[in-house]
Amino acid sequence: MATTVRRTVLTLPAGPLGPENPLPALRPLDETHVVDERDRAALPRDMARQIGFQPLSTVLPARILDGYGRARTPTALDAVVIENDRLRATVLPGLGGRVHSLHHKPTGRELLYRNPVLQPADFALNGAWFSGGIEWNIGATGHTALSCAPLHAARVPAPDGGEMVRLWEWERLRDLPFQVDLWLPEDSDFLHVGVRIRNPHEHTAPVYWWSNIAVPEGERTRVLAPADEAWHFGYERTLTRVPVPVSGSVDRTYPLRGEFPADYFYEVPDGARRWIASLDEDGHGLVQTSTDLLRGRKLFLWGSGAGGRRWQEWLTEPGTVGYAEIQAGLARTQLEHVPLEPGAEFSWLESYGPLSADPRTVHGEDWAAARAETEQRLAEALPRADVEAAHAAWRPFADTEPGESLATGSGWGALEVRRGKYELPGTPFADSTLGEQQQPWLELLDQGTFPEPRRAVPPGPSMVSPHWRDMLETAPAEPLTEYHLGIAQWHAGDRAQAVRSWERGLVLAPSRWPLLRCLAVAAEEGRQRDRAADLYGEAFDDLCAERRDEGEAWTAATAALGREALEALLAAGRPEAARSVWAALSPAIRRRGRFRLLEARLLIAEGDRAAARAVFDEGFEVEDLREGAQILDEVWAGITDEPLPDRYNFRMSPQR
Repeated sequence: MATTVRRTVLTLPAGPLGPENPLPALRPLDETHVVDERDRAALPRDMARQIGFQPLSTVLPARILDGYGRARTPTALDAVVIENDRLRATVLPGLGGRVHSLHHKPTGRELLYRNPVLQPADFALNGAWFSGGIEWNIGATGHTALSCAPLHAARVPAPDGGEMVRLWEWERLRDLPFQVDLWLPEDSDFLHVGVRIRNPHEHTAPVYWWSNIAVPEGERTRVLAPADEAWHFGYERTLTRVPVPVSGSVDRTYPLRGEFPADYFYEVPDGARRWIASLDEDGHGLVQTSTDLLRGRKLFLWGSGAGGRRWQEWLTEPGTVGYAEIQAGLARTQLEHVPLEPGAEFSWLESYGPLSADPRTVHGEDWAAARAETEQRLAEALPRADVEAAHAAWRPFADTEPGESLATGSGWGALEVRRGKYELPGTPFADSTLGEQQQPWLELLDQGTFPEPRRAVPPGPSMVSPHWRDMLETAPAEPLTEYHLGIAQWHAGDRAQAVRSWERGLVLAPSRWPLLRCLAVAAEEGRQRDRAADLYGEAFDDLCAERRDEGEAWTAATAALGREALEALLAAGRPEAARSVWAALSPAIRRRGRFRLLEARLLIAEGDRAAARAVFDEGFEVEDLREGAQILDEVWAGITDEPLPDRYNFRMSPQR
């Protein structure tokens, strides 16, 4: 059959994604992949420089997604299928362009870990993320803020005369447009993926990219890459060079042989072909290779310990096969960001397909022989020169204007293109995509004023890049303008000026709680616990007085502000005030797992450890438990010296 592209609907048991958190993400990133500045001195100079190159301080202007749940129901998801005689790729454009499945027809094998459920969890930079398939991570260290966001998608002519699928969006953390072109040449066993990131600005931009591939885990599944050393990063937040495959008397190329979750960033020698493969006990599996620009390769493993296995259950479904992740990125490690000059672009080609190698050699004790066998089989299946040729053939098609639309992303790209008058062939951001969230910013752009809302609603998203900050500074100083201006100033690192803007806005604001909450965060970041508690209490009271209904927007605002107020009041040692906030929350909010945990903390603060223990004994699930979080251990330790029950054990590192 000739290669075809078609729409379909995929139905999966899915947890509800829920609404955006309307509170601006002012706090520093809760990111586990951080290296202490003092430890960088021992690293290679280029690596240390890129680790220190413009790391994000917040996820502004993105909003946090923390309103999801775990009550899964059958959910219809729009999908796009790319298919030829050999492969069938299923893509979810509404969920970050994730490749959900890559099915090899001649053998009937699924090459990826295909998650049987869609369960949001707190792993993305801005919260909601889900496991499985191939994801495209752009922005900053961690899983992209677009993990659960829609991308634009359309049909585009492919280099071989067939069709390909283009995915594209405007990545807001770094203000960069990008595209991902997927196609299957006729009779090919490999899915080709052309990626381009452009910098249309007049300043150098920090770029981060890692393609993350979930592969089935097994006792005899081995991950192979062309390296004899790797950089190990664990949840103790240290980056250490280790030998491959054996480190600490354990062969770490078998994901289940380690106890705790860990990253292994392979030190691929200059000039070596870039590839990584996951092969099962019979020598069958998936290989990923690319042109040389995509230099990094990585293995992430959950390990065999209780915490890693609990996370596997949490992200998938008990009783299903587990998974590991093999990855490919622009730098050696995921802690680095690579500079992209003004007006320049990065582009490369990746290829994904089946690979079979001699299992006796692949699983033998001679690592060099295992690597050589795998690389030889890759060379036979897809020569390195063919990948280079496919990239060269694709490049002229990267500017081709898309044809039939298959999916629609956000309107933020259209807003930026309209403001900057950018010419971006191949990735149109049409005015028709502009929506309700962009309208106030369009008025600021066209009229020079930021409109006050016609009714009481939680404020919409902010824009924080320098050009928008400049426009806010010259607009009439209305309360909502001061609110957004303060957020942009905070993002720029001008904390004192942000506080002054919020205080100015507070004087005449008809809606005080958004500004009070920003001031509370500023006080908290300044280690003024009592002032932060006062401001949070006032903000929460004001929200409760202003709230007009129990609709989704107000419920999200009440839950988000209520949670922050409770945590601030408990930190300040004010359990009575915290109890008042608790009492003002609706029963539905108090039943959420995060709030059951807060209830236990409140009971401990009130001296009622028996009641706090009863909360744990009754059972709850913290739906938005953060990767690497220790909060369950900490609260349990405040109740009893007994071992933490298995259902609450999400430890990703040894106990301290």
